Amino acid sequence: MNLRRQPFELRPDARRVLLRPFMASVIVKPTGHPEPSRRLLDVLARVLMLDDATVAATLDNVLAEFHDRHEDIRAIFFERFNKMAPLLPVDRPLDEARKLLIGSYFTNEYSLESSALFNPSIVAAPDQSGLASGELRFVLSLRATGEGHISSITFRSGIAAADGTVRLDPVSKFVHSPRPEPAAKYDLRLFRRKLLELGVPHHAAHAATAGLPDVFHMPELVARTAALRRDGSDPEIVRAGERAVSLAEANYAVRFKDGLNLSEKVIFPYSPLESNGIEDARFVRFTDDDGKVTYYATYTAYNGADVFPQIVATPDFCAFHSSTLNGPAVRNKGFALFPRKINGHYAMLSRQDGVNIHLMFSDHPHFWYESQVIVRPAQPWEFTQLGNCGSPIETDAGWLVLTHGVGPMRKYCIGAVLLDRNDPSRVIGRLKEPLLGPAPDEREGYVPNVVYTCGALLHHGVLVIPYAVSDTATRFASVALDELIDALRRGAN
Repeated sequence: MNLRRQPFELRPDARRVLLRPFMASVIVKPTGHPEPSRRLLDVLARVLMLDDATVAATLDNVLAEFHDRHEDIRAIFFERFNKMAPLLPVDRPLDEARKLLIGSYFTNEYSLESSALFNPSIVAAPDQSGLASGELRFVLSLRATGEGHISSITFRSGIAAADGTVRLDPVSKFVHSPRPEPAAKYDLRLFRRKLLELGVPHHAAHAATAGLPDVFHMPELVARTAALRRDGSDPEIVRAGERAVSLAEANYAVRFKDGLNLSEKVIFPYSPLESNGIEDARFVRFTDDDGKVTYYATYTAYNGADVFPQIVATPDFCAFHSSTLNGPAVRNKGFALFPRKINGHYAMLSRQDGVNIHLMFSDHPHFWYESQVIVRPAQPWEFTQLGNCGSPIETDAGWLVLTHGVGPMRKYCIGAVLLDRNDPSRVIGRLKEPLLGPAPDEREGYVPNVVYTCGALLHHGVLVIPYAVSDTATRFASVALDELIDALRRGAN
């Protein structure tokens, strides 16, 4: 096949920094709440003891040094002050300068992609206006990894030409994290179903959420759980309430402020389940039976000990709703949703056993109960492990699935299989040799000898493949679909 590598690379840029909460002597974590430690209280006391002139001079120095690196640094300082205000040892009112200075002591810059920018996925953008003939605007998501090996989701935008050539839009030097939706809603029936899937006994789940409206908000659940503790309720019911709060924290909604460039948007870990990172988002443009389009991404939440498969949905890359995946089939990593329902059901690829590619169906995108193995390692370059490289792509010939195979010396290569359009459990084509392996100049990085992708894009008969280079940077390749389909069919014989 005539696989064409494009002559540019996306590399991590340590200059792109996000303002994050800072607590002295604590490794940067996305979640958690300030505790009145001796060291924290000492910092507050020292700033309170400064005279007004020193406060003004110190603040001026901070703003002069950092204001051109962030668009809203004063607002962030105020926000951090308000978080710390309950811990202040005095009740006297403070002037604006002292509030801002206190906020600055509990803020730090986090270089979100200082270590790596990799594992990309790509989808057609919601807005396709203003393009020349044959062009397609796309959204590229990437796994950015920074201090403490914490991963987040960052974005780029660009245009694919009819021949598969890619050009990326300019990248802003500013980055912003979204704000939690203050009125995020929870469906009580669906929420109880999730509690049961977590193993909470039926009676405890219902008792812990009794009295909540059919559609409730987080403060109502927190108040209900607090009342259970205060009233001395059965310990099992109190534990169920605490599990319910943790579940609600993992099912959250966030929104970016209006007017941001796509490259300025960063989804940084938000819930306790994500405290050590959001990994390997696989975005897909999903079209429902009624024609409604939603962008879904499955990803792995990691808390430093365990992995938790999650799914996030957005209509526009401005508002995002993240939810837990539930059910006995939700195990391991590598979930990838099909871009439409098949025979009336949602369909997903997965890798429950860590080795083979599985297929599963469901009546709801959050709940998955059974899976079946459809592709096993067959060639030496994939004997160790096989998995998907993103959501299936629908073609006239069938569902095209990029795969990753792991062979000798833990070398990762990208392959492909072809599944029947009406019955994706049937494999009708398969590559015997890798589509893409590490080139000599792609073998060095954080994890050597790896090429990997979380999704490709089909445009004008050309498959555009963004791919990670040794878990460090990102490159692009393209191949004609007809050539790939012919090779897949030959491999099946």
